[in-house]
Amino acid sequence: MDGDFRTEFTRSPAGLKNKPALVLNADYRPLSYYPLSLWPWQEAVKAKWLDRVDIVAEYDDYVHSPSMQIRIPSVVVLKDYVKPQKRVAFTRFNLFLRDEFCCQYCGARGDLTFDHVVPRAAGGITSWQNVVAACSPCNLKKGSKALHKTGFQLRKPPRQPQAEDLRNMGRKFPPNYLHDSWMDFLYWDAELQA
Repeated sequence: MDGDFRTEFTRSPAGLKNKPALVLNADYRPLSYYPLSLWPWQEAVKAKWLDRVDIVAEYDDYVHSPSMQIRIPSVVVLKDYVKPQKRVAFTRFNLFLRDEFCCQYCGARGDLTFDHVVPRAAGGITSWQNVVAACSPCNLKKGSKALHKTGFQLRKPPRQPQAEDLRNMGRKFPPNYLHDSWMDFLYWDAELQA
């Protein structure tokens, strides 16, 4: 045999590997937009079996057990409402999302880090009101200097976002792949363009 003989017997069907299910809250809104609330198809089938979700849309593919066959769910809705979190965790990801994944000094995207507006060496604290996303060149140039000594201007003042702010911001960054069956549930409450 040319390859590892074990892979011949354990290979999963190629099409089933990438069949995530969009997870909606009981009000038919996604649990989160960014990252988009997705479950692997196995979790969606398990949740349906345990009667925790209703299946709203399905893929054309089936999975089989010895006694039954089920279409793979593409959209599921929770039977019990999950109250959205009100407190926003102070994480690097949420900070970048608040700042729209761009440097707050020059507007560059990519190669982001974070910067203390009032440097820690000058008594600045690590908080929503003092930390912004910054590209590496701007962060190095600013160093531990005060903002007014660098000539930099903030694109917008740093502030603590509300959970709803981050949910709305997440809608601006859709994932690379959106299945057609998800579209009716993702942006139905977005403002229409005139």
